[in-house]
Amino acid sequence: MTGDKLQRGDKICVIAPSRSLGIISQHVIELATTRLNEIGLEVCFSKNCHQMDEFHSSSIEARIDDLHTAFSDKTVKGILTAIGGHNSNQLLNKIDYSIIKSNPKILCGFSDITALSNAIYTKTELITYNGPHFSTLGMAQELDYTIEYFKKCLMSENGYSITPSQYWSDDEWYINQDQRDFYPNTGYQVINTGQASGTIIGGNLCTFNLLQGSCFLPEPENAILFLEEDNLLELNTLSEFDRNLQSIIHLKSFHSVKGIVIGRFQTASQITLEQICKLIHSKPELNSIPVICNLDFGHTTPQLTFPIGGEAEIIATSTRCEIMIKKH
Repeated sequence: MTGDKLQRGDKICVIAPSRSLGIISQHVIELATTRLNEIGLEVCFSKNCHQMDEFHSSSIEARIDDLHTAFSDKTVKGILTAIGGHNSNQLLNKIDYSIIKSNPKILCGFSDITALSNAIYTKTELITYNGPHFSTLGMAQELDYTIEYFKKCLMSENGYSITPSQYWSDDEWYINQDQRDFYPNTGYQVINTGQASGTIIGGNLCTFNLLQGSCFLPEPENAILFLEEDNLLELNTLSEFDRNLQSIIHLKSFHSVKGIVIGRFQTASQITLEQICKLIHSKPELNSIPVICNLDFGHTTPQLTFPIGGEAEIIATSTRCEIMIKKH
């Protein structure tokens, strides 16, 4: 099930199911609103998205109310999350999923929103989207790639190929918009060759794993896993990624996973391609499926938008690498 794709003139609502929009500067809010206006979208804000407690969120009740209201509002065609955080999984057993199922529409965000987007897909079969937050669109520089794939995924019915960005960054752009550090992108890295088609699930790996043991986890049957990890543990990120990936491998239906696509790691993790290759090759369960890393999603910029519950195809050889999003 999919919501209607966005068109020029459509209204999108900003909600804050994780951290509050109140932590975002007015300058970033204005820039993000302008960016969305430039591609023809009207922006509105949920009633409680600026509220903030000692955990930098509004109450569970306020966040649930905003989510239900945004999905119920017939004038709203899409929903963007304000920013990520650590607590959107607090909402999962409070959501009335019948409201979402009766009012299918686009929901887009990443990081902590991984819990929400995968749970909604599991409970309703509505395709959700891993992509920029509203606040992400408040970057003053090098946003073209992010906007391009936002439009390809959310404003077009056509399938599309994922190509690498020309440059990438991992700086704290929201602190200083004028002094940014950009690096040439070396492109995809094929770790295991192969060809596969399947249903996309995943997002931020440690957040995705919060769903294990619950009714909110999408089983990885015939799945292509899109996985990334943030740098909260800095030099321990590789170990965290390792054990979280191993936890997914232990799922009963993992044997039917068709492929794995890994987003770019942050610089503070100091993870090298050699380390990732060794980690993947140490897991015999992965030997027979294609594995590709260093894609433009996760906690660096720019960012892809891709569908949770959509269909992807991978072709990975020693001389060729293609990743195509089909149904979305």
